[in-house]
Amino acid sequence: MPIQQLPDTLVNQIAAGEVVERPASVVKELVENALDAGATRVDIDLEEGGIRLIRIRDDGGGIPAGELPLAISRHATSKISSLDDLEEVATLGFRGEALPSIASVSRFAISSRTAAQEHGLRLEVDGGKFAPPQPHPHPAGTTVEVRDLFFNVPARRKFLRAERTELGHIEEWLRSLALARPRVELRISHNGRLTRHYKPARDAGDHVRRVAEALGEEFTSQCLQVEHAGAGLRLWGWVGLPTAARSSADQQYFYVNGRAVRDRTVAHAVRQAYADVLFHGRYPAFVLFLECDPRQVDVNVHPAKHEVRFREQRLVHEFIYRTLHEALASTRAGLAATGGEALAMPAAGSGGGWTAPAQGGLGLPVRDTLAGYAALYGGGSGAVGAASPMPAANEAEAPPLGYALAQLHGVFVLAENEQGLVLVDMHAAHERITYERLKAARDGEGIRAQPLLVPLPLAVSEREADIAEQHADTLAGYGFEIRRAGPQALSVRSVPTLLADLDPKALVLDVLSDLREHGSSRKLEEARNELLSTLACHTSVRANRRLTIPEMNALLRDMESTERSGQCNHGRPTWVQLSKSELDRLFLRGR
Repeated sequence: MPIQQLPDTLVNQIAAGEVVERPASVVKELVENALDAGATRVDIDLEEGGIRLIRIRDDGGGIPAGELPLAISRHATSKISSLDDLEEVATLGFRGEALPSIASVSRFAISSRTAAQEHGLRLEVDGGKFAPPQPHPHPAGTTVEVRDLFFNVPARRKFLRAERTELGHIEEWLRSLALARPRVELRISHNGRLTRHYKPARDAGDHVRRVAEALGEEFTSQCLQVEHAGAGLRLWGWVGLPTAARSSADQQYFYVNGRAVRDRTVAHAVRQAYADVLFHGRYPAFVLFLECDPRQVDVNVHPAKHEVRFREQRLVHEFIYRTLHEALASTRAGLAATGGEALAMPAAGSGGGWTAPAQGGLGLPVRDTLAGYAALYGGGSGAVGAASPMPAANEAEAPPLGYALAQLHGVFVLAENEQGLVLVDMHAAHERITYERLKAARDGEGIRAQPLLVPLPLAVSEREADIAEQHADTLAGYGFEIRRAGPQALSVRSVPTLLADLDPKALVLDVLSDLREHGSSRKLEEARNELLSTLACHTSVRANRRLTIPEMNALLRDMESTERSGQCNHGRPTWVQLSKSELDRLFLRGR
C-alpha cells in the first residue's frame, strides 16, 4: 500500500484505542477535565454501566463560546503551550486527546457557559461528524454527554463486560478520586438512582469521614497517620496496621501531586517497609500522597497517565521506604490506632516527622515490676506465683498493657488495664522481643566479611558485571568483595559472615538485580533477618512454659518498649484488647 494521510476520524479512533478502554476511562477523562476547570461539584449520571449513557456535569469555569469547536479538535488544550509547561505539568489532563477521541467512538454532546456569557452553547458530534454550536440554556460550567459508547466500533464494543462489571470499574475510580479530592462534592447516579454521594470535606474531621466512607471504618480504626518532609519531598496519609492487612491489594492508593498512579518503585518501597511485620500472602492497605517538584516527575509516559517516571528514582524509593519503615517501627504493643478525629489530615506544607494518632494513656512513664526476666531465657520451670499487689485503679502511671492476672493453658497471659482485658500470646510476643534485640546487637557490630579460601567464580550477564563494578563500594559495605574477572564473569572473594552458609551465588544475583532496578538492595538485610527470625523463634519462651506473675509483668513491660511488638516475626498479632463494653456485651450486661 502507498503511504497516505489517514482521515481525521480514523486518527481519532486510533487515539481512542489508547485513551478509551472502557466506560471508566471516559468518566476518568471527563471528570479530570472538570477538576482542571476548577469544579467544586461534579455530577456523574450513568445508564447501563456507562455503556448507554455517561453524563458529567460540573460547576467549573466553562468553555468560552469561540473555543467550543476547538475543544473537540485533536491536540487542542488550554493546559500547556510550551515544552516548559510539559516539564512541570500541574493539571490532571494536558494532552488534548480525550474529547476528540471520545467523540469519535460515541454519540457525543457538550454544553458549556462561562460566567461572562449570557447563554450557553451546545455542540453535538455523531461518530466524529459535528454541526456548528447552537445556543442552549446552561448554568455556568460544562456538561458532557456520551451515548452509545463504541456504537461505530463493534469490535471494541463486544469486549465490554457486563453492566455490573463496568459500573464497578467506574465506582472504583471515583472512590480513588474521592480520596484524592476531599473538598470536591461527587454525586453518582446509575439508571436514575443516586448510588453514592461524597459530600465535600470542610475540615480534617470531614476528610477522615470521607476516607471511612470510601474504605470503611475498619481502615480508619486500624491505621497510622504518617507525615514526613525532606529532600524536596513530602509524604503524608494513612497506612494500615500490619495486623489489619488484607488478602488482596484492593485498598492501596498512591498519589503523586494529586494524581493517582501505579508505580513499581513505590510498590517495592512499600513492600519492603512492611517486610518485617506482614503475614505471608497478605497485603497492606494505605492511602498515601507524595508531593514533589513537578519537574522531578514525568507524567507523560502513558497515554492514560496511569504511570509516572521519577527523575531521582532511588531518592524517592529510599524516602518512601524510610518514612514507612520508621512509622511501623514506632508501633508497640499497647499503642493501638484509633479512628475518628485523631486521624487528622496533615496541614498543607507542614513538615516534620511521623505523627502518631492520639492514644489514651500513651507516653506515660512505665514502672517495671521486674528489672528483667532472665528466667525466660533459662530452662527453669517456675510455678505460677502469688499475684503482686495491683495498683489502685486511678493510679496515674498505669502502663498501656496493664498488669498480669494469670496464665491460660500455658500459652496466653491475661492482664487487666484501664480499658479492660488484655490477652497476650506469650511465645509470639517474646519472639518479637528477642528478634529485635538480636537485630540491634547485629547492627551494633556491623557486617563482618568472611574471606573465602578459594574465590568463587560467577557467570553473569555483561550488564550485571558492569553493575558489580560500578557498585563495588556498596557491595563491600554488605560484606561482599567482588571483582570482575571478564566481560561476563565475576570473582567472589568474601561473603558476610552471618550468611556464609547460604548459597552466595543466588544472594549475589539477587543483590545485583536490586541494584539494577532500584539503585539499592536489601536482599542481604532480608536474608540476615530471616536467619535472626529463625533464631529468635527457637530461643523464645515455648508454649506450656509456666511463668510467675512478676515474669508475666516483665514480659508486658518489654512489649511496651519494643519496636513492632504488636506483631510477631511472621506478622501474627501478639496481643488483643477486649474493652469493658465488649465484655459487657458478651454477658448481656445493661440490657
